Amino acid sequence: MDENVTTVHITKALSSSMIVELIEEYPNLCEITCSPSVYERTSKTYIEALSQLDIEVVKKYNWGAKSQTNGAEFEVLKLSNEGLKPKEISEKLNITLNRVYYLLRKGKANFDNRKRKYNHSEIKNLKSEGLSAKEISNKLDIPLRTVYYILNKK
Repeated sequence: MDENVTTVHITKALSSSMIVELIEEYPNLCEITCSPSVYERTSKTYIEALSQLDIEVVKKYNWGAKSQTNGAEFEVLKLSNEGLKPKEISEKLNITLNRVYYLLRKGKANFDNRKRKYNHSEIKNLKSEGLSAKEISNKLDIPLRTVYYILNKK
């Protein structure tokens, strides 16, 4: 029994047993919301009976699952900005790796501030000094395609 709840959203047409259950479970119930299609399937007699009990039945769209991040999104972003890798964040917060990636995308994490495997500015400086991509690759001992990727990145 939850006395603090005043509004409930239902996904099935009201029945007499459902009304009794709702009133018993939520004694301070003032409003029942439902989609227009559920409202149309609900007996007008039930709607009138509820209005006499000062409980209003209202058509309301309530689409989609609600986010259940519970603040994890902010914690993931914070740890990511501190330089932790997604796998480390996953282990530290005890959540799946896929969830970490999802929360990073959802939080619009700025991936430019992540720790890079190779020093991009050093590679670009060597190119400006006149070295070819192959020479940079050999000098820094990194894959040639990585050098091309960094140099062509906008």
